[in-house]
Amino acid sequence: MSISSSLNAGVAGLAANSVKLSSISDNIANSGTYGYKRANTTFESMVISQAEGSYSAGGVRAQTTRLVDERGSIISTDNALDLAVSGRGFLPVVPAVSIENGQSDQALMMTTTGAFRADSEGVLRTDSGLVLLGWPASADGTIPVFPRDSVAGLQPVVINPNQTAGDPTTKMNLGVNLPAVDTYADATGEALPLSVEYFGNLGTSESLDVSFTPTIPASGSSNEWTLEIRDSAIDTSADPDANIVGTYTLEFDDGRANGGTLSAVTRTSAAGGDWDAATGTINIDVNGGPIEINIGRQFDTNGLTQLSDSFTPSAVTRDGSPVGGLTTVEVDESGYVKATYDTGFVRTIYQIPTVDVPNPNGLQSMDNQTFQVTGESGGFFLWNAGEGPTGEIEGYARAGSAVDVAKELTDLIQTQRAYSSNAKVIQTVDEMLQETTNIKR
Repeated sequence: MSISSSLNAGVAGLAANSVKLSSISDNIANSGTYGYKRANTTFESMVISQAEGSYSAGGVRAQTTRLVDERGSIISTDNALDLAVSGRGFLPVVPAVSIENGQSDQALMMTTTGAFRADSEGVLRTDSGLVLLGWPASADGTIPVFPRDSVAGLQPVVINPNQTAGDPTTKMNLGVNLPAVDTYADATGEALPLSVEYFGNLGTSESLDVSFTPTIPASGSSNEWTLEIRDSAIDTSADPDANIVGTYTLEFDDGRANGGTLSAVTRTSAAGGDWDAATGTINIDVNGGPIEINIGRQFDTNGLTQLSDSFTPSAVTRDGSPVGGLTTVEVDESGYVKATYDTGFVRTIYQIPTVDVPNPNGLQSMDNQTFQVTGESGGFFLWNAGEGPTGEIEGYARAGSAVDVAKELTDLIQTQRAYSSNAKVIQTVDEMLQETTNIKR
């Protein structure tokens, strides 16, 4: 009977608009919640088979989905470990309570933002108990190869505030000008000394004692020097020359086009490596390992030069640092967790990947703005942040709520009117049924 179907349709309309009101109220309540994804309710009509010449109302049903692919604005903060993904993708996390049971017992969870702090054990986690996961770096700061479609290799990010670290010296640059007049026939031939500090594998301060000795000809000028390098870390008690790590003959050009630049370097000792004219480097082995020294390419004015009458160490630099204490930890746009020490040394200790799935809206919504993979979302893949389809990771930032309050208030008014209209339909049907009952009287 059509009048009965009208009543059913009105009741279905009340129920559907009640569901929409629930999603709207949830959205408005979370308009200030970081990382919140808006719930969206859509209506679908239900059609009942119709007999010819009659009509029965099928009514309506509500379908609510979480629009995970919608993103809120990035909001700046003053905490380096406030993180947000500025685009597609999620941060990998796991509940703190599952750490004690082993990560293999807990499915991967993901979130778009989090305010992470180190707890009493140095584990980065949010106040709600979400632990940040990442790939640990090797001792040299490189990230090993880990599987991208599995949580294998992911570990809780742990920051030990009391840690110390040293940075051994591996490269050095010798930008020195040698006085051309010292290679004249009437020069004294006195060696010119230079000491350059470097840092060993254990953070100890050592030095390379470099000497430049001119070759004195019988007449004219030689434009030739002997470079000798000694390592202070090598014991010389048994042999005074045991600490020689390289001896070279330097020849300088005296032509108009390239005057004063290196023209040739010849190794004259068993220790040390040959000069590479293309790169301007020689490799020597100090007590702790090899060091690459840049003395300048052939005819290059930026390395060793021989000009005028002054000995000028103008650009003597080296990498490395002594042992220092941890001062700050930051995350760069590629997800690398960088630890900075009070000596200026910066070391990579973790890499945080970004998680992506084919259908973000198919993810299962969990508490605290987290999500889990489902059959509808498809399997996850771990990307380097900023690569593939995923966005970069922003430090000092939180992802805001994806809710537009003005739009929600508009939907609220429309839902209220629709609800009132459906209630009016039920009231009208009731009055019509009452009239039908009165016919018998």
